[in-house]
Amino acid sequence: MELRVRRIGTLAFTVVALLALGLGVALLERARARVETVGAVVGDTPVTVTRMPGAEGPVVVIVHGFAGSRQMMQAWALSVARAGYIAVSLDLEGHGRNPVPMSGDVTSLNGTTRLLLEEIARVTDWAVGLGGADGRVALIGHSMSSDLVVRAGIADARVGPVVAISMFSGAVTATEPEALLVLNGAWEGALRSEARRVMADLGAREGQTVGMPGAGFARRAVAVPRAEHVSVLYAASGLREAVDWLDAVFGRNSDVPVVRLGRGIVLMLAGAVMLARPLARLLPAGAAPDALPGRVFWVLALVPLALVPLVAVQVRVGVLPVLVADYLAVHLALYGVFVTVGAWIAGWRPDLRGWAWGLGLAVFGLALFGILMDRYVASFLPIPERLPIIAAMVPGAVLAMWADAVLTRATAAVWWRRVVVRGAFLGSLGVAVALDFERLFFLVLIFPVILLFYGTFGMMGRWIGRRTGSAMAVGLGLGLLLGWALGVSFPMYVAGR
Repeated sequence: MELRVRRIGTLAFTVVALLALGLGVALLERARARVETVGAVVGDTPVTVTRMPGAEGPVVVIVHGFAGSRQMMQAWALSVARAGYIAVSLDLEGHGRNPVPMSGDVTSLNGTTRLLLEEIARVTDWAVGLGGADGRVALIGHSMSSDLVVRAGIADARVGPVVAISMFSGAVTATEPEALLVLNGAWEGALRSEARRVMADLGAREGQTVGMPGAGFARRAVAVPRAEHVSVLYAASGLREAVDWLDAVFGRNSDVPVVRLGRGIVLMLAGAVMLARPLARLLPAGAAPDALPGRVFWVLALVPLALVPLVAVQVRVGVLPVLVADYLAVHLALYGVFVTVGAWIAGWRPDLRGWAWGLGLAVFGLALFGILMDRYVASFLPIPERLPIIAAMVPGAVLAMWADAVLTRATAAVWWRRVVVRGAFLGSLGVAVALDFERLFFLVLIFPVILLFYGTFGMMGRWIGRRTGSAMAVGLGLGLLLGWALGVSFPMYVAGR
């Protein structure tokens, strides 16, 4: 009877997972209905042109933020395309499927910024030559690219409206750009302060409009409700503000709804993650490994918080063409070695049982979750230039995730122990940034990637671990997935040019 109830529960869970996955994909595909999407390459820059059939009018060039890609800006491309504009989104150098690394001095306006502005200008020149384009241009940019589109808008006379999302830019003045809309998430405190300062220079407040769009100078700053740095990209109110701003400046009227991708993405990813649970039930059952003694656990969980970054910051490799990737590979490997060797000294012995299950977890994560991510959320399938980077990241990532599994008893430990282990690991990265801020500042941007990783792939690993009791399965599977995720997420970068 108990076995029958368990099977019914597993079947019900599987059905819910498939329904969530199917509904999410259906919602996302519906947003693409009747919209033409065509890929192209401008020089070395991959671009996507999104438009309604036969659309004529201004071109809207859409630029992602740091560590982003064209896929992250799909809500914007689809919304402006449905409004009748010709949307052109691109992968900046070093990002997504662009094979050319970022280069130049990232701290100098005459370095990386200049090169990225030249790339945006090349894409804009190409875009205005598209059939149906009428020569007018709008620019939309998020985060890092908010500064780029502001500067590009000031320099290019063809540009009318500029939409700066999560804006920070020292180029904004009391008169330029001429038609600027600033959109920040309501939970982006520091960036909202900057927007308020920009409006205060004109004697206005956030939420007010200065001037008249389409009739000369105009400026507006808006806080998008219940949004932060990522969710602001999917907030319907922010998309509506942007389309209305484009219409007002260009003298158009597009009475169509903006797309809503957020719910579809959540349902799709939740369904993909949930499917790992019934699949894990197909594996042989095993008992969780014994817990480490209390004192040993606390030493191995907390000492690396300070020790690993103190050692890792002394190592300078400089081989991988990715910002902070060399340091991160070293940090992950040192963390894994410290924990596993310490556990060995304390009496733990590795159980290599389960390596095949770990490979299965990685294949499932990449084949289903990864493909869905790449199509609907962010670039996740690597170009050839990124394969060596992934290969270099994987060994340290596997060691680190194996160490995590040892400390958390293949994720079977009580919740607070899992929180302590993972919080201390993230804390060690924070200590590294504090020790060498100038070199390792970009490590801060990895925190959202790791948190998303724990919430998605980490949950898959938890179901595998609870079923099999194999720290090896969890560590190998999650390590392969983490190495892959880091290898495809961070921008490629080489000094020079």
